[in-house]
This record gives sequence, C-alpha cells and structure tokens, in this order.
Amino acid sequence: MRWLPAFYVAGVLALEPITPVQWPVSFLLIALPVVAAYAHGPAMVLAVTVFAVVLEGVLAGTPCCAGRMVGQLWDRNYVGAYVCTALLGVLGAILAAHRIHRERTLATLRSVAETAQRVLLRPVPRRLGRVSMEALYLSAAAEARIGGDLYEAVATTHGVRLLIGDVRGKGLRAVETAATILGAFREAAYEEPDLAAVAHRVERSMSRRAAQLPGSDMAERFVTAIFAEVPDQASVVRLVNCGHPPPLRLSPDGVTELHPSDPGLPLNLGVLLGIEYCVDVVPFRPGDLLLLYTDGVTETRDADGDFYPLHERIRSWTSLPPSDLLARLHQDLVNYSDGHLDDDIAALAAYRLPEDPVGGPSPA
Repeated sequence: MRWLPAFYVAGVLALEPITPVQWPVSFLLIALPVVAAYAHGPAMVLAVTVFAVVLEGVLAGTPCCAGRMVGQLWDRNYVGAYVCTALLGVLGAILAAHRIHRERTLATLRSVAETAQRVLLRPVPRRLGRVSMEALYLSAAAEARIGGDLYEAVATTHGVRLLIGDVRGKGLRAVETAATILGAFREAAYEEPDLAAVAHRVERSMSRRAAQLPGSDMAERFVTAIFAEVPDQASVVRLVNCGHPPPLRLSPDGVTELHPSDPGLPLNLGVLLGIEYCVDVVPFRPGDLLLLYTDGVTETRDADGDFYPLHERIRSWTSLPPSDLLARLHQDLVNYSDGHLDDDIAALAAYRLPEDPVGGPSPA
C-alpha cells in the first residue's frame, strides 16, 4: 500500500503518451492525494498533492506529451484540475489524519484485549507433574481476541485438574461469566478433595452470577463444561461432564470418545434442578493424550454446510505431541472452513508422559 501512489503515477505516465490529445489522462492525477491517504500521513499526502499539481502542469504544457502546446498549461480545464487536486489534497490529508487516529485507537484496544486475555486465559504451563499440555484459543471476534470459551489447568495435591467450558452467548457478558467460572475454579481446584465438589462449587458461583442478571437473562445464562483430574499415582483420568461435548482419548489403540455414564446438565441448570454430578473414571495410561474442546470445533462448517468431522480427522494425528496436534487442528479447521471460523474455539490437549526406562516418572 505504501508504494501504491508510485504505481498509480507510473500507470498514468504509461497511458499519457499513447492517448489522443483530446483524452488528457493526466486528469487521473486528481485522485493521487486520496490514493496516498490510504497508507501515508497528512504531511506526505500534502507533499504528494504538490507533486501531482506540478506533474499535471508538466503534462499539460510539454509538447512531447501527445503533441500538446505550452500554451495549454493555463487552459481553464487544466486550471480546474489543479484546483480539484489541491482540494482533494486537503481532504486526503484530513482522511489520513483520521485513519492514523483510528489505527492508534485500534492498536490500543488490541493491547487492552490481549492483556485481558492473558489475565482471563492465562497460558497453560507446558508441563504440570506428569502431564504435558498445550492450549488453543480462537475468538470469533477477530479484533476482540477474547470470547466466551474458557480453559484452565492447575497442579494440586489431588493431581492435575483441568477445565474447559463454553459460555452461552457472546459479547462482554459472556466474557464476564467466563471470568466468574475461571475465578471459582482456580480456588475450588486447590481446596475441594472431590472433583464433583469442584463442579458444584463452580456452579454455585455461576448461579450467584446469573442471579445478578436482569429479567430473563438469568434463565438463559448457563455454561457447558468438563472438569478433569489426572492423579499422579494412578493411570486414570476422572471426568465430570456438565453438558459439554465428550472429550477424546488418543492412544496407540486409536481414538475413543469418552461419553459420560450419566450426562450432567450445564452449570447453573444443575443447581436449579438439584442434579448431582457423576464422576467417571477411565483409563489414561502413559503415552495417552486427552483432548478437551468446545463445540466451536465440531460445529465448524465447510462450503457445503457439513460439520467438521473431528473424530475422523484426528485418527491420523495420534502420534503427535500436544503442540503439534493443536497446530495441525488449527490449520485443518482453517482449511476446512476456507478461513471462515464463525464461532469461538478452545481446545486443551493433555499428554500423559511415559515413565523412564527404570520405571519411575520421566525427568522434568
């Protein structure tokens, strides 16, 4: 874009000698200040304006250019072109100043959004205990960088505890609700000995948050989530599913969907109906990988409107480490949707590190 004015002038100069005298394409230079305003500041736009007026005069009064005579330099048509170019130069300078102001404002908003995301969705550690992890987050609002999907991973005395969730709705209220859920989980994960108790405590915080919303918003505010716990000493993973898409376990034997034995309701609905959450215990051996994700992954559509077949696509990626797996998933989602990701997407990959040859845990 910065070189666009030069290309524009080059195009005009290429056309000028080959056009008839009655077709003075030098009038195209009137638009040059506006072209410059797309990528340059006000000072440069004004300088380009002066250059455009001078060049228009040169082309109008140079005999070598399409046979025009020097006397045509002050022809009223050309004088009108000079005035229009100067006027557009002033307007272009104002436009450039406004564009720079908007760019600076947008850069500030992006910086604030990135800071808010780092506070809300802290980068997960690459390793917690005997679990190696990686997270992926994509906001549907590309400039906002944050949305209603959430994840977290903490190491506690009860093992590594994971959370992934999806807040109903979008916008600032969804972000506020996600902050409430994450804050409650970060406290409860350390204090509650049972994973179901962690889910209930987070749900109570969610219910208090929903009670503060006006009118019918309270009934509409809920969060689907999965709580997971990987104990240090047992080769299992404990899961509490609160109305969320089932996670996948990737192992040398293939890919398995871990459906809950007793499906739970989303957070804020269970407490209203007095539902108890069920803890499922499934094998999670060294070398296995657990993939938690939000429905933005499986609801990604291609050009024909077909949903993304996560289970089929991921079968060939079972040998990839967490970082490579999520990078491949990200790229595949972009390719599948042709770059049109219309929903927030979050994914959390947890890999159970194998034991060392002696039989103890692998070194840090």
